[in-house]
Amino acid sequence: MTGTETPARRRDATQTRESILVAAVAEFTEHGYATAGVRQIAARAGVTAMMINRYFGSKEGLFEAAVERSFAPPTVVGEDDADLARSIAERLAARTAAGSDVLDPFLLMLRSASDPVAGPIIRRGIETHVGARLTDQLDGADRDARAELVLAMLAGTWLMRTVIGTDGLRDVPEERLVEVLRPALAALVEGPV
Repeated sequence: MTGTETPARRRDATQTRESILVAAVAEFTEHGYATAGVRQIAARAGVTAMMINRYFGSKEGLFEAAVERSFAPPTVVGEDDADLARSIAERLAARTAAGSDVLDPFLLMLRSASDPVAGPIIRRGIETHVGARLTDQLDGADRDARAELVLAMLAGTWLMRTVIGTDGLRDVPEERLVEVLRPALAALVEGPV
């Protein structure tokens, strides 16, 4: 090597994969599966589109990884909560409050759920993570149906409070929203008497 040559920059495979995944979550959340482009994700991550294929195989494989990344960590439904209905209500109120993080699993789901490729991936992500986490904390009959009704209530509240921004929900203080939501959630969490 001469004095004018620079050494080749060594790639860190773990960091490259992580950069791609972070960019993909942001792009899919902002634009949805159909509109998000591999080239845009690559540019956002500072890599080439070929690198995405090398690490994830395809746009679909990348979306699966993005859903896994977004849905695996507990956000609204935690684990082993003593008062499950209250803790869900508190987390939902906080996550939907004005100024809360806009890059969230709900928007990723909302913007991609109707896509024929992305929809089944999202359904698996919900069932595998938040759905399973919630169902495991319920006792009694119809646990699966009750868990999905809780998730429907959460999604509806999230949609009306943050995306549509209806007057009745947008400006409700967090504490008041918790007090209104808790009994409705408790009816599903605790099940029939």
